[in-house]
Amino acid sequence: MMQRPKKRSLTLNGHRTSVSLEDEFWLEFLRIAQEQGKAINALAVEIDHARGVEVGLASAIRLFVLSQALRRPFP
Repeated sequence: MMQRPKKRSLTLNGHRTSVSLEDEFWLEFLRIAQEQGKAINALAVEIDHARGVEVGLASAIRLFVLSQALRRPFP
């Protein structure tokens, strides 16, 4: 069953912020950060810098997770 997004806290360049993400996106975001050997906040900063001003951070994270998933071969 689908759940509502949950607020998640991040620190970007020393500033606290929050994003609302579904558990599935958050868990995959954590997994990708670990796979890349990066702290979750460091990866969020990279995504924040790459996103356009018209795109919210939560949406940018979802799009990043999707782009990573599409690059992986299916089992």
